[in-house]
Amino acid sequence: MVSPQGETGRVLVVDDDPTVAEVVARYLVRDGHRVECVADGRDALRRALDDPPDLVVLDLMLPGMSGLEVCRGLRETSAVPIVMLTALGEETDRLVGLETGADDYVTKPFSPRELALRVRSVLRRARGLVVPAGTGVLLDGDLRLDARAHEAELRRVPLSLTAREFDLLAFLMRHPRQAFTRDELLERVWGWSFGDTSTVTVHTRRLREKIEDDPTAPRRIVTVWGVGYRYEPVAVEGEPS
Repeated sequence: MVSPQGETGRVLVVDDDPTVAEVVARYLVRDGHRVECVADGRDALRRALDDPPDLVVLDLMLPGMSGLEVCRGLRETSAVPIVMLTALGEETDRLVGLETGADDYVTKPFSPRELALRVRSVLRRARGLVVPAGTGVLLDGDLRLDARAHEAELRRVPLSLTAREFDLLAFLMRHPRQAFTRDELLERVWGWSFGDTSTVTVHTRRLREKIEDDPTAPRRIVTVWGVGYRYEPVAVEGEPS
């Protein structure tokens, strides 16, 4: 079945295993995407920067340049959604990939159908096609988030947020002073009924680096020890809270 318009796009598949690349491409094309396959890390980075795709499916183990280096290179100038492919047991690489800026990951061996669903979900969120209840503009002092436009600003300077970072911030801002466990955030923001909660930890850390004056002593996204995280509104003098 072809995905609804808006959930499809140009996908760059980066994997040096021709069999894996062929299977992934076949499923994504079947889902309505246009797909280009690249086997080399350096070629992938150059291609993604010269002609940005709508999403990148990125293997970690690549010739020429590792997937982590490609991810890091893209994040220097681009917020293109990235779904990583990681081998089973590569937890450290997976966490580093999330830290570097990947939006999601799928662990090998994987179901091509699951990957296609993840791609569709990340694309939909990146384009702002999923707008949670209570849509509109959220204001907290010098922080402004527009759910419909899928834009966020801090001190009137646009924030470069990945799709997951935006969703996490929007969810927390809509539930001020309410503590959530990592499992709850994984289910309500990511839509996963189970999974690696370290994903939530990494995205929270990245989000703090972008919206907190001192990420090591956060004022907005605070840790509730033994529970998880809570959003605390911060009023700035002379600004609406």
